[in-house]
Amino acid sequence: MLSFFRSFIKSKIGAAIALVVLGVIALAFASGDIAGIQGAGSAGDANTVASVGDETIDANELAQGANSALRRVQQNNPQASMSQLLAQGGLDTILDELVQRTAFFAFGKEHGIVAGDRLVDSEIAQIAAFQGVDGKFDQNTFRQALAQQGLSEKALREDIAQGLVGQQLASPAQFGAKMPAYMAKRYAAMIDETRSGSVLALPSMLFVPEDEPDTKTLKAFYDSHTQNFIRPERRMMRYAQFTIDSMSAPAAPTDAQIEAAYKANAARYAAKDDRRITQVIAPTEDAAKAIVTAVKGGKTLEAAATEKGLSAAKLEFFSRKDLTDQFAKPVSDAVFAAKVGELAAPAKSALGWHVVRVEEESTKPARTLADARDELVTELEADAKRKAFAAKLEGIEDQFADGASLPEVAKSLGVEVETTGPVTADGRIYGEIDKSVDEGLQPLLATVFKMQQEQPQLTQMGQGQNFEANRPFVIYDVTEITPSAPAPFDDIQDDVKSAWALDAGSKAAKAAALKVRKAMAGGKTMAQAMKDLGKRLPPIEELGMSRATLSRALQEGRQVPPPVSLMFHMTKDSVKVQSADGERGWFVVQLKDIKAGKVQSDEMIAQARQELGAQMGNAFVTSLGHAVAGEMKVEKNAATIKAVRERLGGTAQPGA
Repeated sequence: MLSFFRSFIKSKIGAAIALVVLGVIALAFASGDIAGIQGAGSAGDANTVASVGDETIDANELAQGANSALRRVQQNNPQASMSQLLAQGGLDTILDELVQRTAFFAFGKEHGIVAGDRLVDSEIAQIAAFQGVDGKFDQNTFRQALAQQGLSEKALREDIAQGLVGQQLASPAQFGAKMPAYMAKRYAAMIDETRSGSVLALPSMLFVPEDEPDTKTLKAFYDSHTQNFIRPERRMMRYAQFTIDSMSAPAAPTDAQIEAAYKANAARYAAKDDRRITQVIAPTEDAAKAIVTAVKGGKTLEAAATEKGLSAAKLEFFSRKDLTDQFAKPVSDAVFAAKVGELAAPAKSALGWHVVRVEEESTKPARTLADARDELVTELEADAKRKAFAAKLEGIEDQFADGASLPEVAKSLGVEVETTGPVTADGRIYGEIDKSVDEGLQPLLATVFKMQQEQPQLTQMGQGQNFEANRPFVIYDVTEITPSAPAPFDDIQDDVKSAWALDAGSKAAKAAALKVRKAMAGGKTMAQAMKDLGKRLPPIEELGMSRATLSRALQEGRQVPPPVSLMFHMTKDSVKVQSADGERGWFVVQLKDIKAGKVQSDEMIAQARQELGAQMGNAFVTSLGHAVAGEMKVEKNAATIKAVRERLGGTAQPGA
């Protein structure tokens, strides 16, 4: 598929959204969520959010893109919400990328670029949702998947064709993109360069206003920063656990049951007399006798067979009946007449003449009913317990289906119901520092945050229903749901005051940082400009790092001080101002020196050319996408877009 976008991927939600809009239907199938996608409406349809030439993008596509994006974000950040996605402009970004993708398709159609049925067929065959148990495309599975989701084959094929047309347009734009050698050499030299400079830190808390804010000021700050005070969704979870061992023991098996089990397993308790063999199958009796003679003369069976152009096969244990069934009775009789380590007399089957060496014997006397009784009793009791427990689980499901509550079912099981505190999606107990739900309950949270209130579920902790593993089963439901919403001002006035102070201090610190930069531009040193502020600030730090060290730190996930990263985006002798995370302060960064690295090999230059060529190709595709979209007639339906935004954000009016 296409890759038009890079800038938005840098945001908190961008990476997920970039994936979604490449193919709404195809990605929905991959994630098992393809409900609600319908064919596009007409250009004048009130359900249309945008039109590109003769093509349209409907509200369902846009909503599906937003929901899929949110689900992907929540895989890493369970507390992410749709309101946050909308607040960060995610919906507009999704729509813009859908417009660009549709523009490629419309442009391609105008210029005779199409995706034929066979190419679309090939793409469909690779979608996992349409594959059978053998991993290959299955027509019945395909039809069932479409029918279950109410999706037409036509809509699916059109979506895939749209992506393929765009791919045909984009591939030539990025194919063969190559960076000139002299530019690659400069880039390679940068890989090992070292940069050093000075950093002045201005903590926000040192610039907080001395006067206390009044309630009106705090309320105004709260109203303008409501998103900063949103409480996550919380749910109260009620549950009860039980295991197969908590069930009362079943009645002891009767003599008749024991005898029936013994007869059903007669082969298991019968006498055992097996042989492990190595054999050669010769085409004639003379050839078989010649091999026997060679072995008697001192050769191994394997060597004698090789001389005749044959091979000796090592086989596993056979009973007399097994040998008779697989080869012939004469072969079986000969093998069981021979001693271990000896050759059996040549015997004929439909395959030829068998020369067999007996490698090992395994015998075991028959076991009587009395001998096997204790073993059978243990097995019958365990089987009865499993069946009774399975019936109990089925009964629980039936009780829930009939409207029984969790406490009622727990009482019938004789187990105690427990209740968690208000749990957030990441498992923490809201309002209690460093407290989370039990580790065993963590896997249930994904379901808990999709359930309706008091609709109990039954599951086993861990994977599958393996009674022998003795993992507990759990019945659980949700008793209270507190939606994500801003905390009331009166409840968090102290928090608002702290946030206001940090915000005010950050603004003052920024102003001071800009003042220092201006003074340095006028010829003052950093130390002189710092002194002019009249604040007791942390001492100026001298920092330095090589680009290679920086790259390793980033690859290993280690934190790099923001001023150090900034130095690698500056020119020598320049001064820049940068904020610290969370409005904690500001930095003034001066880059003093750049020591270029040495290009140690042609291989480094070749690698640099390859990396830069790939990025250049992506840039070409991005430029082509903008040019194509600019050439097509694009119209957006603001009213429908607003309706989608309100529906996703939960602010739509009833009936809208």
